[in-house]
Amino acid sequence: MKTTAVIMAGGRGERFWPKSRVSHPKQFLSLTADGETMIQKTVKRLLPLVAEEDIYISTNEIYRHLAEEQLPNIPKENILCEPAPRNTAPCIAFAAAVINRKYDDAIMLVLPSDHLIGIEDIYVSTLKKAIATAESGNNLVTIGITPTYPETGYGYINFGSECKDAYNVERFVEKPDLATAESYLASGKYLWNSGMFIWKISSIMDNIRKFMPAVYYGAIRIGEAYGSPDYSEVLEKEFKAMPSESVDFGIMEKAENIFTVPGSFGWDDVGSWLAVERINEVDENNNYIEGNVSFSDIKNTTVCGGKRLVAAVGVENVIIVDTDDAVLVCSKNSTQDVKKIIAQLNEQGKTDLI
Repeated sequence: MKTTAVIMAGGRGERFWPKSRVSHPKQFLSLTADGETMIQKTVKRLLPLVAEEDIYISTNEIYRHLAEEQLPNIPKENILCEPAPRNTAPCIAFAAAVINRKYDDAIMLVLPSDHLIGIEDIYVSTLKKAIATAESGNNLVTIGITPTYPETGYGYINFGSECKDAYNVERFVEKPDLATAESYLASGKYLWNSGMFIWKISSIMDNIRKFMPAVYYGAIRIGEAYGSPDYSEVLEKEFKAMPSESVDFGIMEKAENIFTVPGSFGWDDVGSWLAVERINEVDENNNYIEGNVSFSDIKNTTVCGGKRLVAAVGVENVIIVDTDDAVLVCSKNSTQDVKKIIAQLNEQGKTDLI
């Protein structure tokens, strides 16, 4: 069966402000020393499994030019631009309906565009196991990350009995408090929810029809119009009419035949500025320094400089990011709150800085 992939690339990456902006969000930035952007890395590591002609990018119309510029080998017609934000269930249904025009059925990998993978050969072998599980029945498969510490910022997957290369999913659980996360880790029966999904198009569409009929029939109408003169009009009307819902809540928590394949391949969801020190080399004092920076007596600090000199003295556990028009100074304990600055700038009418 043909294997296809949908890379979700419509997010704004607000917790990576001020480098990530509405006009140029995180997935189109390079956060590693090799200069490759997040989305370029995502596509590149898929190539052992999926031909470029079968990779689709789901994004926003304002990012079409970035996707085309950074991914010149992806067919332009494979860049699917959503007319409004509607979360992951409509995104997936839209892409599935379009791919179904090309293939009667196919395996569909659904992957975020802004994750980093440390050990790519293990990543590929894990996806192969997930593909085999998806092909073997009307199964919905997710990749669960083997937890290495009691993370409170991720959802978890509680798994049960083993079925060949995968495990039955007992339930999905929300982000826990620390004590609960510690108990999950100790039990050995929980995985981090990575947000990576694998299924046959027929399997996911059957479940969308069952649990989210408004999304299903809207996607079918979009798929029927794809490539016709009416496509843009139909897409605008039908997609905007869909309810905004995640595939986790809309489908995965309700469906049967849910499986997870555990993965240990150096996964990082790059969710905040804290990720920069995890994915790059740091010095003996656990500092990550980039750009035009001078420093003395600093520890556990990340400094991303720009054109101007950034001088840091006697600071600890701080993030400093300099761009042409904004500077972020943030305690490492508050990186999730960078979005509050975005909200404040909106209230102040400073949308040119967002």
